[in-house]
Parts: sequence; C-alpha cells; structure tokens
Amino acid sequence: MQFLAAAPAPAGEALTATEYKMAGDATKMRIVLNFDGEPEPRWFLLRSPHRLVIDLPSTEMRLSAADLRARGLVAGVRYGKSGDGNSRLVITGKGPFLVDRLDVLRNEDGPGQRIAIEISAASDRQFEEALAEQAMTTAATVAGDKGDRKSKHPLRRFTVVLDPGHGGIDGGAEGVSGTQEKEITLAFARELKTKLDAIRKYDVILTRDSDAFLRLDERVRIARQNEADLFISIHADTIRLKGIRGATVYTVSDKASDAEAQALAERENLSDQLGGIEVKVDSPEVADILFDLIRRETHSFSMSFANTLVGELSTTVGLINNPHRFAGFKVLRAPDVPSVLVELGYLSNPEDEAQLLNPEWRDKAASSIINAISAFASAKAAAGG
Repeated sequence: MQFLAAAPAPAGEALTATEYKMAGDATKMRIVLNFDGEPEPRWFLLRSPHRLVIDLPSTEMRLSAADLRARGLVAGVRYGKSGDGNSRLVITGKGPFLVDRLDVLRNEDGPGQRIAIEISAASDRQFEEALAEQAMTTAATVAGDKGDRKSKHPLRRFTVVLDPGHGGIDGGAEGVSGTQEKEITLAFARELKTKLDAIRKYDVILTRDSDAFLRLDERVRIARQNEADLFISIHADTIRLKGIRGATVYTVSDKASDAEAQALAERENLSDQLGGIEVKVDSPEVADILFDLIRRETHSFSMSFANTLVGELSTTVGLINNPHRFAGFKVLRAPDVPSVLVELGYLSNPEDEAQLLNPEWRDKAASSIINAISAFASAKAAAGG
C-alpha cells in the first residue's frame, strides 16, 4: 500500500472539487472525485469507525449532497474546511476495508484531473495491518488515533460463516403445507451453529440471526470481513417437478451444470429485487469485479468441500441425482472465500417438507455438514492454510 503525501499548493492557485461519484456494492467500491486542476492529496486510515481521510490543500469543495449518500461499502461521506483554505474528505466504511488504489489521473474528456479510489471489504486484522504499515510509512501523527497499532488478531480459529437464505420481505419458497423457506433456513443455521460452537474449535458467524432482509452482496461482505475460511449458504427451494426430492450442493460457475441449476440461480439472484432494491450495475469495471475475480485456488477449495459434503450427506440424508451441481450464484462469488450453497431439500415435495420440519432429520443433516467442515478444516491446517 502506498500513502500519498502532498506539498502545499502555491498561493493563489486554489482548486475546486466539482463532482463526487461512487459505484459498486458492499464488497468493492470505486470512488471518483473531480477537480478543475491538479489535486495533491494526502490520505490515511482511522479506526473506530473505519474511515479513509483525504486532506486536500488549497481546495474548495462544491459537491452535491445527493452524490454523497451512503451506498454499498460506504456508510457515509462528509467534508469540510480544515484551515488555511484546505479541505478534508472523510469516507466511512461499513466495517473494515482496504484501499486497493488511490490515483491522481488526468481527465481524458475535458480539463482538470480526478482522484480515483478503489476500496474493498476486509477483515479487522487486515485493517489493523494497514494501520501498522501506515504508521511505518508516514511521519504524520493522527489526532485521536494514537496507541498500539499492532494486530489485535495474532491468532485465529477456522471461521465458518453460515448464511440462512432469504429473510424479511423475501420469504423465499413456500412448501406444500405453507412452510416458508426463510424460517427453515434460519432454524437450521441456528441449530448448526449451536453444534459447531459446542465443538469449541471454530468461530461461527450467521449472516442473519433474525427475520431480516439482507442483500446478496451484504452476505458476501460479512464473509470477507470476517475472513471466513468457509461460507455455507443454506436454502430449501421448490421445483416444478413435484416428484424430485433430496439435498443438493452447489458451487459457482458462469456456466450452469443443467437447466434446473440455472433456473435456481436466477431465482436466488433476484432476491434483492424481491426486497424492493433496484439492481443495476454502476459500471462495466465493477461488473467485471463481481463476476470474474473468483480465484482459481478458491474455486478449487470450494469444489473440494462440495465433494466432501456430498459424501457425508449421502450416508445420512437423501440426495438428488448428480447432487453436486453448479451455476452463477451471486452469493457464492467472494473471490477469496471457499463457498457452497446447500439445498437441504425441496419444499415442493411433501416428504422433503416433512423432513425439513423433523428435528431428528435436521440433526442428522447438521452432523453430516459438521463432519465435512471438520475434514476440510483439518486438510487446510495440514496444508499450512
């Protein structure tokens, strides 16, 4: 990471910041600040809350309040005078984040220059490491941010993020007897977390622990900011063929394994729209980030865990034919977190619905998932991960 230091602008050469724009989601954002001349920013990070501060010598800010509204990974934006004609811009993150790039660029389509910033969701440990690097590479002392900058997280346990599908206004599928998917997934995730916590080897986090609506990118953000070693999204869908039943394990792929997997991914990816959120891509660059940054190693780990999970589930609960399938699920697209989506069964099938409501069946299914997690965690530890 590079921290930029600015020299004071010559007297009489004041700049004006004329436009502020943001694009992205809860995992990655691009921020652009336009000027009528060449800015000379100095920037640094602050904790409690997680903030990016940009000092702009000899600069006046003329920005639209509408452009500063919170969105995606950015929880708030504010600015003001910091003395002697200088200005300060403060960007507050929705949890910890990293500054991937901060560049000063010349505008190709007109006069002036711009600051282009890229930030991405990160863990507290990663944010603390960035603060430590900042302390070593800048001589500036930041008021209100004194103290020990060493990582507060020297050791960490294997971390599992459980994602109960749907929630709030998005009820998900409905069973033949009226069972709502959002209730089944939350109940199962809570039970699975209780069992994992009892083992006392893992840190287990739920993306939601109540009947709350959560955007798909928010679920991914939670996994990344907690440095999840494994992300398991839990669902219980319906299908047009009422006779089909059994559990299925999905991994992400731009090309679906079959028509049913494709249809399921399309339904799950519409969750944000069902919650009343306008879904749009702000820029082609952000779309590329969302869809193309799945690292090969992460995908390999996801496939490995999926195969292990299928093997464990096959000994205790019923599986559909070809139980490991794949499609373009947005919720599985964290670039650095092995991720699977588990369909526990089909609420459109009366027998599956009855099983999903049966505590004994849920106990067996949870035990199988725990066995798969244990095998995966052991293999990762043996490999030094």
